[in-house]
Amino acid sequence: MNQSSASQLALRRVVLLDIENKANHRAYESLDHMSFKLREIELFRNHAIAWELRLQFIKSYTLILAASGQGWLTIDGRFIELRQGSAYICAPGQLIQAAAHSFDERGFYHLRFDMIEEAEAFGHPTEIIRQISVFPIKGEVITSSPVSVNALCETIYHELSGGDPLKRFRSQILFQEVLYTILQDALLNQGNDPESALESTKAYIERHYQQDLTIEQLAKVAGMSSRHFMRLFKKRYGCSAIDYLTDFRIKQAQQLMRTGEHYRLKDIARHVGYHDDIYFRRKFKQIAGMPPATFMKNSKLKIVAYDSLCIGYLLTLKITPSAAPADHPWTDYYQRKYATEAVVPLSSDFVRKREEIRLVNPDYIVGLDIHVPAEEQTRLQEIAPTFVVPWTETDWRKQLRLIAQFLGLTAIAEVWLENYERKAHLVSAQVKSLLKDDSLLILRITGNQYHVLGSRSIATVFYDDLQIVPAPGVDPIKMNQQVIPEQLPGFDADRLLLIVDEDPLAQSTWHKLTHSKLWHNLKAVRNGRVDFLPTYPWVEYTAFTQELLLNEVQKLWRNRA
Repeated sequence: MNQSSASQLALRRVVLLDIENKANHRAYESLDHMSFKLREIELFRNHAIAWELRLQFIKSYTLILAASGQGWLTIDGRFIELRQGSAYICAPGQLIQAAAHSFDERGFYHLRFDMIEEAEAFGHPTEIIRQISVFPIKGEVITSSPVSVNALCETIYHELSGGDPLKRFRSQILFQEVLYTILQDALLNQGNDPESALESTKAYIERHYQQDLTIEQLAKVAGMSSRHFMRLFKKRYGCSAIDYLTDFRIKQAQQLMRTGEHYRLKDIARHVGYHDDIYFRRKFKQIAGMPPATFMKNSKLKIVAYDSLCIGYLLTLKITPSAAPADHPWTDYYQRKYATEAVVPLSSDFVRKREEIRLVNPDYIVGLDIHVPAEEQTRLQEIAPTFVVPWTETDWRKQLRLIAQFLGLTAIAEVWLENYERKAHLVSAQVKSLLKDDSLLILRITGNQYHVLGSRSIATVFYDDLQIVPAPGVDPIKMNQQVIPEQLPGFDADRLLLIVDEDPLAQSTWHKLTHSKLWHNLKAVRNGRVDFLPTYPWVEYTAFTQELLLNEVQKLWRNRA
C-alpha cells in the first residue's frame, strides 16, 4: 500500500466510525474517494515575526491554523478577522490575501495540501471531463480542541522537515488526524447553526449534481424538515434548491463546452445529470439565453481582451479570452480554472501587443476607448473586427450590453442582467434587515490621499442596487470625492467601509490615521462598525465585480449587524 492510500484509509476509517448522523454522513460520503497529500507546513512562533500571504489566486488547498496571534484573511473579497483557536480552509482558484502577527509560543501554522478525487468511484466517464475535487468544507471552522490540533501540527512540522523517511510518512498520517478533527468540528458547528447547514447542503449539491437529488434527500443532509429547508434555502439564496441544482448543472455543462473538446451534446447532458435531451436543451436555453448548440459554436470563437477591465465583461458573458493583459491576475486564473494554456498573456507595449494579438488570429477584439488611441484602433481593425467600449459616458450595464451586442451575445447579457436584478432585490431586503437605516461611507486610501467612493465604483452596488443610505455629504454622482481626514467627522457615518491600497505610502497613511484622536472619535469606529475590503478586485468597475460583491456583501455584515 502506498503512502497516499494509507493516509486515505486512515482518514476514512476514523470518519466512518465517528459520523453517526445519517444525513451528515451522506454529506461527507465523498471522503471515501479522496486522497490527501500535505505539501508544505510553515510555523511562526515569536513576536518579532510577521506572516503575510500576498494577494493571489491560490493553486492548492490552504489551511491556516491560528493557534495564536492577530490578523485577517480575505477570501474572494470577503474580510475575515482571524480568531485564535479557529481553522480556515481555502480552495484552489479562490482569491486570497492574509496577514498575521504577534505570535506567542503556541505559534501560527500555514499548510498547503493537495486533494485527488477518484472519478471512477462515482461512475463518472473520465473521457468526458477532468475531475475537479471539492473539499467537504471551506471557510472558518471553530475547533473544539485547539490544543490537540496545535500539538499535532507541531509534530507534523518537525517530522515532515526531517531526514527520516518513516517520520515523514508518519507526518502524512498525522495530517489526516488534523483534517479529521476539523471535519468533525465542522459537523458539530453545522448541527447548531442553520446557516452552516444550508452552506453544507449547497456544497453537497455542487458535489453530487450528477445524481437525481430530491428535496427530501437534501433536507436530510441539512438536518431539517423538507418544508423548513425549502423556506430557509429560498430565503438565503433567492431560489429553490432544485433551481440552484439546475443552474449549477447548466454552468458545469457550459464549462465543459468551453474546453474546446468535441463532445456530443447528449454526452454532456448525461454527464451533468440529464437523461432527457429535450429537457436539457430547454433548461439550457432558459438559463444561458441561447440553445446549447449556439453556445458551443460561440465558445470556439477567439476573442481578445485588449484591456484588463474587458476580462470582467467577457467572464460575465461566459467567454474565456484567447489573449488578455499579462499583468492582470485573471489571465493566470483562466489558465488554471479551465486547465488551458490557450490564454496568451499580452504585453503593455503597443507594437509588441499588436504582434501578439496577430499571432492569436482572433475573431474579435474588445477594448476601452480610454486605452486605445484612434490610430491604434485602425491598426487593430486590420487584424480582426474590433469594438472599443465608450468608457466615460456609459455605466457598467450599458458597457455589458454594448459588448454583448457586438459579439452577438445579447440574449446571454439580458438573462444575466435579469438574474442580477433579482439577486440585488433579494440581497437588498436581507441587508436592510441587518443595517436598518444606518448610513454608510465608503473610503479608499490611495497613497496619501483619501477618496470617498461614488459613481463608477463598487459604491453603486451599495447605494443604487441595495438602497443603503449614503452618509450625509456623500455625492453618489461623483466618481471620487477627495477629502482630508479633518472632513471625515462631518460625514457622521454610522458605518465605514475601507479600502486601503497595498503600496507603502497608502499603508503609512492608514497607520497614521488609525493612531489619531480624530479616528477614534468617529461614530463608526466608536461603535465597532468599521469593515474592510481588499483593493483587488473591488476597485475594478465591471459587471463581474458588481456581481461578485453582490454575492459577498451580506456576509460582510451578517455577524456584525
